[in-house]
Amino acid sequence: MVAKTAFMLCLFALPILIILTIPFHQTWLLFMLYVISGIGMAGIGMGVMHDANHGSYSKNRMVNKVLGLTLNMVGANAGMWKLQHNVLHHSFTNIHHGDDDINTPPFLKFSPDRPSKAIHRYQHYYTWFFYSLATLSWVTSKDFVRAKRYYQFGLLRTKRAYHRRIWNIIIWKVIYFSFILVLPILVTSFSWWMVFLAFISMHLVTGMAISTVFQIAHVMPDLEFPSPDEKGVMETNRLVHQMVTTTNFCPTNRVLTWFIGGLNFQVEHHLFPNVCHVHYRKLAPIVMKTAKEFNIPYNSEASFYGAIKSHSRMLKELGRAA
Repeated sequence: MVAKTAFMLCLFALPILIILTIPFHQTWLLFMLYVISGIGMAGIGMGVMHDANHGSYSKNRMVNKVLGLTLNMVGANAGMWKLQHNVLHHSFTNIHHGDDDINTPPFLKFSPDRPSKAIHRYQHYYTWFFYSLATLSWVTSKDFVRAKRYYQFGLLRTKRAYHRRIWNIIIWKVIYFSFILVLPILVTSFSWWMVFLAFISMHLVTGMAISTVFQIAHVMPDLEFPSPDEKGVMETNRLVHQMVTTTNFCPTNRVLTWFIGGLNFQVEHHLFPNVCHVHYRKLAPIVMKTAKEFNIPYNSEASFYGAIKSHSRMLKELGRAA
């Protein structure tokens, strides 16, 4: 984990430092350095901050807190992410109106319980474009929108806590945009719009990578989208709920497992979110055996391509209701 953390932080920061300190005039090199930084950003998001903000990177709380702030370094906000991911997504996985990961804009339908629109019939084509825009939305508006919603939900319990969170978001975003965009515009010989396009290309890569990895773990044909009864009670207990709403993918690919922080072992992650992802590969056979013993589904796609294909088919099926 320490080696991965150092590698991903360098992969994110060094390309921008090269842009800021070494004069060059090749446009292709500018774009390449930004894209490399985007790959590092994705690696930080999936392989470093994810464990830290779950409290599973280290037994030391301060280490987790500090490394959790690497999410702030790449433009998002750790405090908001904990509410969205740890509280809502892990508590209400695939539950309409509960799981914020399937609480999408109106032109996307990730749950059968969501009202259908005519445009949803084509979402298996255009969803991928919006995946690529995901982190752009994140670093600009999403944290502010969610802060307001979570304050209305009561997750941010006082107006003072809400205002403090807003200022925290603003300060970190100023730091992020100053480093990643403003300084390169000011100190390089490239026009502002060229640097801006390179910045956009970085986020297109990051957004596609992160969105795809997270969504193919839950929006799949074999998974369930449970709803509570009229009293708000779920039919299954928490652990079984995680099993029927989550799938693994490409579990034998160690390179992919390393880069995406074990998120291809989503079943194990949802059962044991406080366990560091380096252990998921060894936990998986135990979970699989136990699931079989108790006749509980253990969902897994053999390949990344197969998972993408199944996810696309699910998007199409959800759109057919329109």
